[in-house]
Amino acid sequence: MAKDHAKNLPALNSDATYTLGRTSHETTRLIEQSRIYGPSTERLCKRAGISEGMRVLEIGSGAGDVALMLAKRIGPTGQVVGVDVNADILDTARQRAADAGLQNTEFIAGDARNLDFSDKFDAVVGRFVLMYMANPPEAFANLMTHLKPGSIAAFQEPEYTLYPAVQHPDTPLMNQLIGWILDVFAHSGAHLDMGIGLYRAFVEAGLPPPTMHLESPIGAAKTWVGYRYMATIFESLLPLLEKYDLATAEEVGVDTLATRIRQEVNTSKRPFFLPLHVTAYSTLPA
Repeated sequence: MAKDHAKNLPALNSDATYTLGRTSHETTRLIEQSRIYGPSTERLCKRAGISEGMRVLEIGSGAGDVALMLAKRIGPTGQVVGVDVNADILDTARQRAADAGLQNTEFIAGDARNLDFSDKFDAVVGRFVLMYMANPPEAFANLMTHLKPGSIAAFQEPEYTLYPAVQHPDTPLMNQLIGWILDVFAHSGAHLDMGIGLYRAFVEAGLPPPTMHLESPIGAAKTWVGYRYMATIFESLLPLLEKYDLATAEEVGVDTLATRIRQEVNTSKRPFFLPLHVTAYSTLPA
């Protein structure tokens, strides 16, 4: 089992600001996020070969969605250890695991770069977490020390540098939202190119070049959940948008944002893109 404490190391003060905040709303947004990005995360884990009986370390657990998916994939003979720096949100993750009747999960509050574990893992998984770390390749290499030889690394990260490619003269609202997203993440210190940057992280850590896929949730149906999800993103982003003087609450208009996005899709006949992301997996040398 994992030790329930961190090493006594200095704090990593140069990590990026977690742009989306740590409120109860953000917990709800993370759960909604998994409904949208969860299928691609599950495809990643299946392609990577994460399977029954494995012991898996999951980085940046949040409300527990990835850990819960992994717990079902590895079955009762396996174990998932989820780690997050936000101790409060892990209470939600633990409760959700208990409600699901999952007894093969454990959640630890701390920085996975600074934790000791009594046993090595068969796999490490992370979704949207390296982008916030000060030196992602160095952090990734550190995380690999928790793995056995021949184990699996599977990560999913946004690639914001490609997002402007979907901008179009007929979609001024989507163009504005993309601009605000890029600006607020850049101001926060987050790595906008972490998706493509996964390649560097893998090879510099001594892993074979990863198998990679580029994906994006995209929709145009009147009932598509992506419109509402984008509004929840901006509700979480709003405090930093205002702090960095990028936009006001009135300019964003969170309460009507989903409706306005849907209207623009209907008028322009162009589907709406949520942020693009890259999945990557590889196996450590045996």
